[in-house]
Amino acid sequence: MAKTRPGVPSKIKTGRKELDTYTIKGTNKVVRAGDYVLMRPSDAGKPPYVARVEKIEADARNNVKVHCRWYYRPEESLGGRRQFHGAKELFLSDHFDVQSAHTIEGKCIVHTFKSYTRLENVGAEDYYCRFEYKAATGAFTPDRVAVYCKCEMPYNPDDLMVQCDGCKDWYHPACVGMTTEEAKLLDHFACAECSSDDDVKKSQNGFTASPADDVKVRLYLSLVIACIDVLLVLITLASEKSYKTKNMHWLDGGSKAQEKIIARFSWGESHR
Repeated sequence: MAKTRPGVPSKIKTGRKELDTYTIKGTNKVVRAGDYVLMRPSDAGKPPYVARVEKIEADARNNVKVHCRWYYRPEESLGGRRQFHGAKELFLSDHFDVQSAHTIEGKCIVHTFKSYTRLENVGAEDYYCRFEYKAATGAFTPDRVAVYCKCEMPYNPDDLMVQCDGCKDWYHPACVGMTTEEAKLLDHFACAECSSDDDVKKSQNGFTASPADDVKVRLYLSLVIACIDVLLVLITLASEKSYKTKNMHWLDGGSKAQEKIIARFSWGESHR
């Protein structure tokens, strides 16, 4: 049986009229059907209850009641709070109730999970919900959720995660052997599996890049040799030594150009 929230439940009586709005006592905040409200708990040491207002009514004596649908905090569910539950996470329950409007302390916002994760600044009034909860059975809808990291846990927006540049999966810093402070300083991150793949690619690129560069070098050397053949007709045997020196100079230049091309290609691959 669904639990009952503390408060003053009302009995259904005739002569009630439905109200469009209610102004929270002591404030200028106006509540309407569909708004999210914070309701005062019976235990002062507990955080306020969160509910969605379904309807506002007043009786013949002008006592205002609100029909509400409760949100549960993870620790109030049968399964209790788990590691992936965020501090501002709520479950929309199937527990409906009627409470005195005087128990409303203020208003809040219950975001969808997606919109909550996009907030630049999370205020005290911001909450989020990604599950519906059946109070009697403890069942959740949806009953499946995407998991991330090596630990295969659902995403907790309170926890910092880093995204692998390769596979695009997300990881907790502690699960990949780094501190939160170290993770905040990262510009790029590759998980262990993608790092291994990159090493293989680098090795393969070392073999595939060299033949392409060798073709360029051979063409360059062929041009040099053709020029040398022309020079052979024009020079004398006495200048043979000078010719050989010049020939070696061109070959050395080609070798250095080849090294630069290979180095640049390897650098580009290592940053993919």
